[in-house]
Amino acid sequence: MGATEVVTPPRGGRISRGLADHRRWDRNFFLLMVALLWLGILMGFVPEIIGRIEAREAFPAVVYFHGAVFVSWLCLLTTQVLLIRSRRVELHRELGMAGTALYGAMLVLGIVTSVVVDYRQFATPQSDPSFFSIQLADMLAFAALGGAAIALRKSPDGHKRLMILATICISDAGFSRWWGPGLEKLLGDGYWGIWAQFYLGDFLLIALVGVYDLLSRRRLYSAYVFGAIWGAGVEFAAIWFYVSPWWKPVATVLIGR
Repeated sequence: MGATEVVTPPRGGRISRGLADHRRWDRNFFLLMVALLWLGILMGFVPEIIGRIEAREAFPAVVYFHGAVFVSWLCLLTTQVLLIRSRRVELHRELGMAGTALYGAMLVLGIVTSVVVDYRQFATPQSDPSFFSIQLADMLAFAALGGAAIALRKSPDGHKRLMILATICISDAGFSRWWGPGLEKLLGDGYWGIWAQFYLGDFLLIALVGVYDLLSRRRLYSAYVFGAIWGAGVEFAAIWFYVSPWWKPVATVLIGR
């Protein structure tokens, strides 16, 4: 998250009106995107957390670490967007280093938490080894998009789009908990019904970024196109794995059972 929002003035020392307008609208739009991400996470996880507390049912210890790091990532992303809105560019850059460290922690804890939870739930009513494909896909999409965003931190337009897309691709758990059961009843449990349960929220948010760019700039950034194709492709593949009969025994071995 180390990109800047510095606009280089053209010759003559003035920033073009169109570019300045883009920057101003970007500040509002990306804050909206962060708010939608928070909405999906809170609506999906808060009821589950409350239910666990009421039932006095604890999560495995690694889940608390994973949750703390994930919330820290969202808090940092929110802070970075707010810093850009207030033109605190230098502090934004400095906090970007914390984002790089959190990025690494997210990758490690994402995989470890998935394996631990799937291992503990095996042979219980909650067991679903095939779901490991969804968990792996989230980390794979996040790893590539987050890494690309860090690499492009000196290119603000590409950096911020990739960072938002990376976060969208690990927010599906919130949205699927929120409206997944309703979508299952509506669309069934075939390929597209399962895709909608897990990834409709991701698809809508990713598409929203593209729609915004088309409306505000009449074009799509290459970084966005790469990110959208990568994220969608990984998610479509994850559902194909999930519904394939051969994947369940493979996933069972991968989680240690």
